[in-house]
Amino acid sequence: MPFTRNCSADAARLAERVSEAECVVVGAGAGLSTAAGFTYDGGRFRQYFSDFEKKYGFHDMYSGSFYPFPSAEERWAYMSRMIWVNRYQSPPKPVYEELYNLVKDKDYFVLTTNVDHCFQKAGFAKERLFYTQGDFGLSQCSLPCRQETFDNEDAVRAMLRTQKDMRIPSELMPHCPHCGRPMTMNLRADGTFAEDEGWHRAQERYHSFLQTREGKRVLFLELGVGYNTPAIIKFPFWQAVKENPRAVYACVNMGEAYCPQEIAQRSVCIDGDIGEVLQNLF
Repeated sequence: MPFTRNCSADAARLAERVSEAECVVVGAGAGLSTAAGFTYDGGRFRQYFSDFEKKYGFHDMYSGSFYPFPSAEERWAYMSRMIWVNRYQSPPKPVYEELYNLVKDKDYFVLTTNVDHCFQKAGFAKERLFYTQGDFGLSQCSLPCRQETFDNEDAVRAMLRTQKDMRIPSELMPHCPHCGRPMTMNLRADGTFAEDEGWHRAQERYHSFLQTREGKRVLFLELGVGYNTPAIIKFPFWQAVKENPRAVYACVNMGEAYCPQEIAQRSVCIDGDIGEVLQNLF
């Protein structure tokens, strides 16, 4: 069931639902980071990757991530630069900070498929975050030989500092300290994703949060979640609201603000820019 009402009026309804909620579960997808300015194409892509575009012919960062580079040195030159601009830099717009101001005094938890670390940079508590799909700031064995991840900031900095002609020095190629295989990013793309101890602890905290708030006035706030992986956030949120008559579902997304008919009376769906909607809440 789509909703396309007046954005300001709906923002007022959403603000009321936030105020009434005893706790808030935030579900965040790629659209939230896009609203914050972390775009993967256009001017931002050309600002950082015009040389790659000219040489290899791809026109956005996402395509570059899957490009069949001729060598691992070239691939890591690209990946290190993409990791730096999307993980270690801050987004251009304060959308995450505005979201934090909205929920910081609430009993909240965040479930996200984003891998850019923007929540912690904005002030969200690490123990209230579950990054289900990985983190640009972590590397893992490409096999993997163990369910273990490694911080990559120092390695990425070295690759950025020394890359030349879109290649990194061969000696900077990352290898697993246990088996010697090439390292890769800790991103869920196939069955090789490493779910380390930190991942499992975050999952347990999230499930515990949901279980201990059953029956309360819970706001399930979905932001920028599309249909690439709806089974992670969108469908579970719908089901949770259906099962808890005191719960409310809210969805803010450009062009994809929907909810099932069964929970429509307890839903606020806003087809609009997340940043603008958050600004209207204050």
